[in-house]
Amino acid sequence: MKVLQWILGIGVLAMVGCTSPQVEPPPTSDARFTEDYRIGVGDELRINVWRNEELSGNVPVRPDGKISLALVGDVTAAGQTATGLASELASQLNEYIRNPQVTVIVTNPSSSDYQRRVRITGAVRNPQSIPYRDGMTVLDLVLMAGGVNEFASANNAKLYRRLDGELKVFPIYLNDLINRGRVETNYDLQPSDIVTVPERSF
Repeated sequence: MKVLQWILGIGVLAMVGCTSPQVEPPPTSDARFTEDYRIGVGDELRINVWRNEELSGNVPVRPDGKISLALVGDVTAAGQTATGLASELASQLNEYIRNPQVTVIVTNPSSSDYQRRVRITGAVRNPQSIPYRDGMTVLDLVLMAGGVNEFASANNAKLYRRLDGELKVFPIYLNDLINRGRVETNYDLQPSDIVTVPERSF
């Protein structure tokens, strides 16, 4: 009887050792979907200065992240919201115009594609950087990358997500997900998420 209990105990331990730890899904950042759009390099802007047509017009955001406006000169636009940029332009124009009223409209947000991409790197067959789609999961991204390669340490994969200005890291047990159907770490993705799959150490 003791031998049987010992064998059963070893079997239970082996089963426990083969399963991935219980994990909590990473928190989502609702602000990422609702916060004002941040202007990026390559975007096209429409600047309107009320009752000053000569100061109004369409301007591109240059590779240095700046735009040029008459009277004001160069102003950094990249990283700002349209409202924030309008406020800054109005403040600078106040030296030349009485109570300037400025509006900024992003007419061509060409940089938004890069801001809303998800990426997978490391020991996968085809590393990817693709536009985010609603409902996309870790497994979707791995399959788009052709799966892991023969050198992958799949259960040591990681999800990198920026939350409240900090980069957080969450475990992904890819081997358990793909081969054992354990879906605990098949997280829903968000824009700008990065999945990395390390190689095994030989």
